[in-house]
Amino acid sequence: MNKDIFEGNWKQLKGKVQEQWGKLTNDDLDVIEGKRDQVAGKIQERYGITKDEAEKQIKAWESKH
Repeated sequence: MNKDIFEGNWKQLKGKVQEQWGKLTNDDLDVIEGKRDQVAGKIQERYGITKDEAEKQIKAWESKH
């Protein structure tokens, strides 16, 4: 999924993102507004993982959707 599709479909993807990464709050998701790099940053922050691991998880998630 490319960046434009991710941002363009944010309203639809928002719920699915929160299902996958439940530690992300509604406030987190409102601030992110579909910016993929910010999704990775919030996942990294909330789960205490590296940026590379967050990107890996996002790519795996994207391949399913």
